[in-house]
Amino acid sequence: MSVWSRQSPEVRQYLLVTGNYWAFTLTDGALRMLVVLHFHALGYAPMQIAALFLFYEIFGVVTNLLGGYLGARLGLNRTMNIGLGLQVLALLMLAAPTALLTIPWVMVTQALSGIAKDLNKMSAKSSIKLLVPDGQQGTLYQWVALLTGSKNALKGIGFFLGAVLLTLFGFANAVIAMAAVLALIWLASLVLLKKDLGKATAKPKFRELLSKSRAINVLSGARLFLFGARDVWFVVALPVYLSAEFGWDFWQVGGFLAAWVIGYGVVQSLAPAITGRQRGHVPDGRTALTWASALAALPALMAIGLAAAWHVPVVLLGGLMMFGAVFAVNSSLHSYLIVSYAREDGVSLDVGFYYMSNAMGRLLGTVLSGWVFQGYGLATCLWVSCLFVALAAIISSALPRHHAGAGLS
Repeated sequence: MSVWSRQSPEVRQYLLVTGNYWAFTLTDGALRMLVVLHFHALGYAPMQIAALFLFYEIFGVVTNLLGGYLGARLGLNRTMNIGLGLQVLALLMLAAPTALLTIPWVMVTQALSGIAKDLNKMSAKSSIKLLVPDGQQGTLYQWVALLTGSKNALKGIGFFLGAVLLTLFGFANAVIAMAAVLALIWLASLVLLKKDLGKATAKPKFRELLSKSRAINVLSGARLFLFGARDVWFVVALPVYLSAEFGWDFWQVGGFLAAWVIGYGVVQSLAPAITGRQRGHVPDGRTALTWASALAALPALMAIGLAAAWHVPVVLLGGLMMFGAVFAVNSSLHSYLIVSYAREDGVSLDVGFYYMSNAMGRLLGTVLSGWVFQGYGLATCLWVSCLFVALAAIISSALPRHHAGAGLS
């Protein structure tokens, strides 16, 4: 009997969902780095590069809202497979001749990629709620942390992969190679992933898209500012700053961002141990408030160091590593709390609404990353980050202190 066949059906489905999520994330991270570095090398300004990702984030907002509804009606296996297929199409569109790679064309491909990413993520996170027996909150936290952390570690590897592929093979050949590999995984998923996973027993109504749970609404507000705080410096400002001010080449920029995201993913996977699960504790609103408050000081300290020109490489790179570690715990806490708060029947509706707020935060951060950096510099981006984290902490203070698991309102 093989190792695969000895696993329970729930574990096999978890491994399939996780494998799909990993494969998608690797191409998503590589594509982000390919686009930023390729178009920066072509002479695009930071705000123009940010515009390339505008549709990625806008369509992510819409997809999370509608994707939760579709997941509840069609099943999470279908929404996950649709996401994989759309990512293959987006990659192939970017393999077009250079003359066609105008800003509008690339924005359309990024719209498809944004839809694909958020369908895939919503499906993966929602599936875990259904595969862990009700009442096992510690196991749920561990599985969510493992999925989220491993995904971000792979996204970091994707950043490095994108830089390597761009250097060795050029832009068009890189996206064709990624499309071919992802297409094979998509075909396997169509065959193996369980039918009707996450399909609601009662067909959800369109008006149910907006959450009625106070806990989920509060958590969604905190998530918006938390991820805006990261992307306001990470999406455009940081890679362009490292290239322009430090004189780093593609390998160095991609390598550093890869190391940052890999470390971030490792810490996310360890979050249950860091926050006390080994002592029998699972997070609540107080935990989220504590960790958000700890994060708020870091971008302020980095901004002060940059303004004073005090050992800039040490302040910036060391500070960003510390920010990544504390941010990772915050993100993992949030990912667990939303899955815990969500209703089991129609879980994708609650998770989709929450990740809509996540996408809105990324959209806000992406736009500000290009605009603030181009007009005011990286230090100002970090001050905006500090403000956003402080707002996330204030909102987190309204989260329930002792939640009762699924269906909490």
